[in-house]
Amino acid sequence: MSSEAEYKKALNILSKAGGFPYPFSKTLYNILKYTIKDENIDLLMAFENTISQTMEQLKESSGLSEEDILEKVDALAKTGVMFNQPNRNGVMVYRILPLHRQFEYIFMKNLKKTEENYKVAKLFQNLNEELSDVIQSDYAAMSSDLEQMPPLDRTVPILENLETGEEINIIVEEELQVPSEKILPTQKIRELIEKYDDIAVGNCYCRQHQEFLGNPCKQIELTPSCMTLGKSARHTSNHGFSKLVSKEEALKILKKCEDAGLVHKAYHLHGDIGKEEVAICNCCSCCCLNARDCMIYPVVNATNYLASIDEDLCIGCGTCVDICYNKAIELNDDDKAERIEEFCEGCGVCAYHCPENAISLIEGPRIIRMLPPKKK
Repeated sequence: MSSEAEYKKALNILSKAGGFPYPFSKTLYNILKYTIKDENIDLLMAFENTISQTMEQLKESSGLSEEDILEKVDALAKTGVMFNQPNRNGVMVYRILPLHRQFEYIFMKNLKKTEENYKVAKLFQNLNEELSDVIQSDYAAMSSDLEQMPPLDRTVPILENLETGEEINIIVEEELQVPSEKILPTQKIRELIEKYDDIAVGNCYCRQHQEFLGNPCKQIELTPSCMTLGKSARHTSNHGFSKLVSKEEALKILKKCEDAGLVHKAYHLHGDIGKEEVAICNCCSCCCLNARDCMIYPVVNATNYLASIDEDLCIGCGTCVDICYNKAIELNDDDKAERIEEFCEGCGVCAYHCPENAISLIEGPRIIRMLPPKKK
């Protein structure tokens, strides 16, 4: 049986792959016992010096046979610990994934309501609560570091109105003060889908996790809605996290998400928005850990738009208030919608659903930086 010290070492190895530096705890120990398992920890230890290796390198660093390596790789890949896909030269590469990928991949699957899965869901909930305590205990440092944090996701807006089917009015604001970060040019979700031959769709991990905790999504039923692209699509579909779909099927899913008021978020290779996209999440305001009402850690998002509300056209129906992902819109004393700039991710959901077509989008790259609320 592997010792707690070995799992602490395993956590240090996983941390080298990036993501938040999780502190070791009893909760995390139990999660790693489930995702790695004692019989596979020897292979993970072989990644101590480098997180990415070929088969020949792994045989040397682990001392294991190719047959044993393949068996252990498959087991670790199926719990989100390892990524195995060929590189551009066709050579199979085995790479350790950041710890948070275990949560994402496990809850992308179609999970049965078993005692074990309920236990796993509770473990990840406990881990989130522990992480929140860490953030809150070091709140001042997190606040000062926020300006230096790079964006980890990018909002891809909806650029048409549901009622009319017409394109949303885009305002080019030449005087808009913008940060120096560069935004990828692909701003239309349909153009993004067209870029990839391989697209896979799985359950939203946030929504399925909350469903196991007894908090089903208020915006949409649990249905495959989050997508992986290219090499990530091949990996997630190979290991049962998702299934490959056609571009037409993907677009139908995206339309259903738009109609439910979900926000398109693009994720990029190694968390760098200057690199190619690897996934599209369709996020709700009640389950997504990056949404203002649910966040437990700092959130940094890249966007290319800012909502602009025409008070003359606004009738104060409150549709945009109810559907806003970040609660960035409220009705003023005149019963007119007002946008809070610091929270607006420029997703276009408010403009898409506005029955009066009273909302435009101001074009210009921005970075949204938010801290979770300070607990008293």
